[in-house]
Amino acid sequence: MGEILRSTCPATGEILWEGAVDDAAAVTRALAAARRAFDDWCETDLDTRIAIVRAYADRLKATAEELAVTIARETGKPLWEGRQEVASMIGKVEISIAAQAERAGWRTNAQPFGHAALRHRPHGVMAVLGPYNFPGHLPNGHIVPALLAGNAVVFKPSEETPATGALMARLFREAGVPDAVLAVVQGGRDTGAALIAGDIDGLLFTGSAATGTILRRAMLDRPHLILALELGGNNPLIAWDGDPAAVASVVAQSAFITAGQRCSCARRLIVPEGAVGEGFVEAVVALAGRMRIGPWDMTPEPTFGPLISAAAADRARGAVAGLIDAGARPILATRDLPAYSPAFMTPAILDVTGIDVPDQEIFAPVLQVRRVADFDAAIRAANDTAFGLAAGLVSEDEARWTRYLNRARAGVVNWNRPTTGASGAMPFGGVGASGNHRPSAYYAADYCAYPVASFEAGRLADLTADIKGIADA
Repeated sequence: MGEILRSTCPATGEILWEGAVDDAAAVTRALAAARRAFDDWCETDLDTRIAIVRAYADRLKATAEELAVTIARETGKPLWEGRQEVASMIGKVEISIAAQAERAGWRTNAQPFGHAALRHRPHGVMAVLGPYNFPGHLPNGHIVPALLAGNAVVFKPSEETPATGALMARLFREAGVPDAVLAVVQGGRDTGAALIAGDIDGLLFTGSAATGTILRRAMLDRPHLILALELGGNNPLIAWDGDPAAVASVVAQSAFITAGQRCSCARRLIVPEGAVGEGFVEAVVALAGRMRIGPWDMTPEPTFGPLISAAAADRARGAVAGLIDAGARPILATRDLPAYSPAFMTPAILDVTGIDVPDQEIFAPVLQVRRVADFDAAIRAANDTAFGLAAGLVSEDEARWTRYLNRARAGVVNWNRPTTGASGAMPFGGVGASGNHRPSAYYAADYCAYPVASFEAGRLADLTADIKGIADA
């Protein structure tokens, strides 16, 4: 018997799912089957593909609670957040249909002796690598647009969340997506490497910047492949003026939601020197200390649960220790929760004013505070990163917001709202180390198909050529 992949609940250690790891040969078979299935699927009329993905949305609705519980148990996030994720998956279907029509549809205009037409064609076989923090919503945002465009898809869920991926595949099949048109391969790094190296036409990835760099290098000799990367960020949030309690609410939702395991979480809080900034920090510390942390099914509901694994929590604690060794001053120290598994981690808040710290994403409830002398210094500090995914400003001053918006270098920039807030009806992605200029969400339609421009005349007899320089017969 081959290698077995197991998924466990990070809150309890309970085994939730187990299955065979797909080796390189199994990945090759899945890709070959997808290649064969592509021709029929891409020639299936769009209305039929739309009907199938709408049937998938109906299956999501019918199994919403089962899927929400699976997500919550497998990731450790609270059930309320699992339910939110399923709702986002359902909403993504109609959003993707609208985006397909608007950004990758068919249009024509009359020209002398014919007409010009614009169509969009699918790339072929798309590989989708899913993350663990939103194991349903984020790959769903690649898969649905890819299927609508007429692509076949081979999907590898994160090895941390295979149960969610398997359940999604079941729902797609029940909706009428042919098996070979959407295949799931399960496994870790070796399975992913086989998929990336295989016969694909595109790679759609959501995950860490470090993995994104590896994928970029892997594609250097394959420029014909479409590569869409949605990566992480060392995201800044400037809090400049306002009621401290309201400011703290925005900061806490930005930094600590999902145990800090969102790519758009605020990692850096920038405040003015003096009493105003100190008041903001004190309010954030007080609110963070009141947050309820516990298992996914705890009553009353927790604010957030564990990290994805004890290993992930250990890495985060190590990063915090590294900051302290570099000179950071703990404002709120993370503490152990002996009643729960070591995957749990309470918020950590560190003052890094005046010291150099690594420009890295700590994927955990860790917030670094930097105090600055004026608003120009705040903008410089916010932009002092190789990343460029999300950013935010908390201020009552609209002129200050306009000033920051014009100078911020990020793909998602929010005002008086958490950095984690984003609309599925808009693009989502970043610049610099946060992506490769192919934003997802509403703009996923752009990388799932390519444009074909045509100049057409129905009959040769309709074309009266006037070719200069040719003598009469």
